[in-house]
Amino acid sequence: MAGNRKSERIEPSFQGSRGRDDDDFHVGAADRVVGGGGRKGRGKPPKAERPQRGSRARRQPSGGGFFGFFRRLFYWCFVLGLWGAIGVGGLVLYYGARMPSATSWSIPDRPPNVKILAVSGEAIANRGLTGGEALNLENMSPYIPQAVIAIEDRRFYSHFGVDPLGLARAMLTNITTGRMVQGGSTLTQQLAKNMFLSPERTLERKVQEVLLAFWLEHKYSKDQILAMYLNRVFFGSNSYGVEAASRRYFNKSARDVNLGEAALLAGLLKAPSRLSPARDPEAAEARAQVVLGAMREEGFVTDTEIKTAMSQTPARAKSYWSGAQHYAADMVMAQLPGMIGDITEDLIIDTTIDLDLEKKADEAITAIIDKEGAKSNASQAALVSIDGTGAIRALVGGRDYAESQFDRASKAKRQPGSAFKPFVYAAALEAGRSPLSVRNDAPVKIGKWTPENYDQKYRGEVTLSSALANSLNTIAAQLVMEVGPDEVVKLARRLGIESEMQANASIALGTSEVTLVELTAAYAPFMNGGYKATPHIIRRISTADGRVLYENTYDNPPRVLEPNIVSQMNGMMMRVITEGTGKNARIPGWPVAGKSGTTQSFRDALFVGFTSNLTTGVWFGNDDGKSMKKVTGGGLPAKAWSQFMIAAHEGLNPSPLFGTAGGGEPVVEGTEPAPEGDQLFDIISRTLGTDGGNTRDGQAVAAEQTGAVPLDDGLVPPADVGEQRQTGTRRTTLLDVLLGG
Repeated sequence: MAGNRKSERIEPSFQGSRGRDDDDFHVGAADRVVGGGGRKGRGKPPKAERPQRGSRARRQPSGGGFFGFFRRLFYWCFVLGLWGAIGVGGLVLYYGARMPSATSWSIPDRPPNVKILAVSGEAIANRGLTGGEALNLENMSPYIPQAVIAIEDRRFYSHFGVDPLGLARAMLTNITTGRMVQGGSTLTQQLAKNMFLSPERTLERKVQEVLLAFWLEHKYSKDQILAMYLNRVFFGSNSYGVEAASRRYFNKSARDVNLGEAALLAGLLKAPSRLSPARDPEAAEARAQVVLGAMREEGFVTDTEIKTAMSQTPARAKSYWSGAQHYAADMVMAQLPGMIGDITEDLIIDTTIDLDLEKKADEAITAIIDKEGAKSNASQAALVSIDGTGAIRALVGGRDYAESQFDRASKAKRQPGSAFKPFVYAAALEAGRSPLSVRNDAPVKIGKWTPENYDQKYRGEVTLSSALANSLNTIAAQLVMEVGPDEVVKLARRLGIESEMQANASIALGTSEVTLVELTAAYAPFMNGGYKATPHIIRRISTADGRVLYENTYDNPPRVLEPNIVSQMNGMMMRVITEGTGKNARIPGWPVAGKSGTTQSFRDALFVGFTSNLTTGVWFGNDDGKSMKKVTGGGLPAKAWSQFMIAAHEGLNPSPLFGTAGGGEPVVEGTEPAPEGDQLFDIISRTLGTDGGNTRDGQAVAAEQTGAVPLDDGLVPPADVGEQRQTGTRRTTLLDVLLGG
């Protein structure tokens, strides 16, 4: 026993709890002998921990378990969210610092719109970068904002410029589908991008878009933001804003758009070019059905309204604006800068165009070309109709504006042919000749030029009235050389021809090029009694708030022809219609005067004529200058002229032309006709070459009275046409006078 006490005793450390056997014990790690039983490693045993009564000794948790996972997840989400917020804040501060100060932000001006109106107040067209005027929400169809909100931004009226729910939904949809299906931008963000930013997809642009969206929401009401968006967003086919798109696709104002059309417009916003009805009507309609479904989900429309809208025929837009009125709109835009300078604000243009006449003119041109154009090899035509003041009432610049926007009425210069002859005859009348003056229709040589008649026949002695009615080239050439080419040019210039004209003998046959508008306007003085009719299409230019910037002053035109000249010319040109080359231009019950014109090789054919109400010119030909198949001015142009003028005068009471008694007899206003006996005496005297016992040429007497150049005046024509002089006396035969020819 004593020996045992001297040995070192190892005390066991007990750990356990109730239920453990008394003889069960554990040896701690410090109590064990290590290193082969050496002294190293020995130490005082640790103090034993007393177990808690009534409980099992618990091990320290190691972080495992279900709740531990969520605790760790929440912790790291919080940490990452905090750092993410710090990072986003830094980006916002960085990119925000690169933007101008918010105090300088302002809504950029919408590109100015030019609204062009007819005389009736109806809209002809809108011009400008937007292509349409801006409308308030209350002025447009209510279906339009409803459709746009339903398909683009359902929480527009509840979010603060950015929609987190919409963004999350779009991200989830795009992730699940594996492609970009939805966008998370709100209408406010889209407006900010369209007004202020470039379309590039960068982080900087997106951050700036959000900041601008916050600013817009702070500064403007929801309705103002929506109105700005709808008036600026791109709808395809060069249409910006709902008004431009509505007129482009449906030919109506956004005020009158129905449910189906509103759904189609809203559907375009996803891909304006690809979904345009002008490009793919079926795709546009399919997208519109999606929009209608979204509107029903939002409660904007009922099932009955949806059913009605879905049953409507899909809109099929042409590839460009259609309708002849757009030629008139283009003319307005071409003249506008010269009148007011740069366009810096919305304008309203009141024009002289009568939309009813415009439509009738377009129909007349189209009908003739469709019926006879192919067999006559005539592919294009133009028409312009002017009243006595020079106001353009109808303008058709070509067969189809959708196919070609070139205005052949006001921009194309072509030879007028014999349609220029009335100016030659008017100059001759001013020089002392009369409709009853006689000239010899025979071969004529002027220098190296030998003019021939259209039918290559000669009629001998004829009156000037008969020569004009039958468009005899030889007589016109003689008259030019009698009065002088310069005098003819001066008269034509006085009446309104502004294009360059060559003062030579060939001007008698209309070899100098002119536009159809100026040629037609130069005929108007014959209609209105001798006053210049400056062609114009703009009556008034005013701003959107009613401030007048321009108003035309063509209400006091100068006199360019004496009444007796007008009277005589009208009587002569009436014979062109009744018995000459313009028989196809007759209007039942109406006195009509005019002149046809055909250029060399049938390249151009024209007819210009007038009633007491309108002067109208018509041209037929081809843009490439190819010859038509024997189309003359008295053919297709005269037919189209008659068709239009009959429609234009429907319901009006016929009235005589100025200075005529209705049947074509000239009546000089303000003078008493000479006694019949005196007239006959004068005729016989002129025929016999005597005047009351004095041997004087009647023409010489007229020249002396008027100061005109006599026939044998020693006139030397220009070098390119003049070597031969005309001498001798032209005599009027009694038979010609008595028979009226």
